[in-house]
Amino acid sequence: MKSPARLFAGAAALCASLAYPAEIDRSGGPYVPSPSTVVEAMLKHANVGPQDFVIDLGSGDGRIVLTAVTRFKAGGGIGVDIDEELVDRANASAKKQGVDDRVRFIRQDVREADLSRATVLTLYLLPGMMSVLRTKLLAELRPGTRIVSHDFVFEQWKPDRSVTIETQEKYDMTGIWTSDVHLWIVPAPVQGAWRGRWSGRQGGEFQLDIRQGFQFFDAQFARNGRAVEVNDGQVSGAKVSFTVPGENGRRERYSATVGRDQMNGEVRDGETVVARWSAARVP
Repeated sequence: MKSPARLFAGAAALCASLAYPAEIDRSGGPYVPSPSTVVEAMLKHANVGPQDFVIDLGSGDGRIVLTAVTRFKAGGGIGVDIDEELVDRANASAKKQGVDDRVRFIRQDVREADLSRATVLTLYLLPGMMSVLRTKLLAELRPGTRIVSHDFVFEQWKPDRSVTIETQEKYDMTGIWTSDVHLWIVPAPVQGAWRGRWSGRQGGEFQLDIRQGFQFFDAQFARNGRAVEVNDGQVSGAKVSFTVPGENGRRERYSATVGRDQMNGEVRDGETVVARWSAARVP
């Protein structure tokens, strides 16, 4: 992956060469449109389709949302940008392309945007704004929402997947030959204590104390007066999984779907389901 400092320098140089009204807050970065090859890679990486509603923060001329709806058949989308001229241009493009009934662009600070409808969120913002937005995204986006970013990443929250693509168009603008496209799946919040029980086997109850780090977690799993450490916990959207030693000494795989304060899933020994389990969050 390319150095963030080098990417920032390229964006800053471009910003310095452009004249913007002084009243526009460009703390998210200058208006640098993502090349069409990058736009397509972002939408492919997020697996955008008819069931999706795409929100683009820092939408510029609207190309990401417009491509999502026209090429990838997304159900709809919203673009948010601080520059009124760009917002007007994007809305005019939506009307010209005949999708203004499904797409709209609004002038707003991205830090104040309503994200409640998003199933896919797209970003091309500088690292400082990515850091500012991270807490908002984790708090407001539903588990399973896909976030896809052009080049820049969140501090500490590592992408689930990344790809690098070559693009001549970007070299012409920034002097960099390639773009990185990063994908995150918003994880359910599972930090804390959970009290669980099995069905289909004896053994009563257990307790799971989770220490979450975004899409990964460590935990302590306690049953029958004995506790073991879990160090391979994963959260992908509303799905959790981890392994613990079973009563026979073999490692058993626990998986579940997380609701607000409940988990429900199964225990597998290899390919065999040996029990069902559920857990409730301890207040």
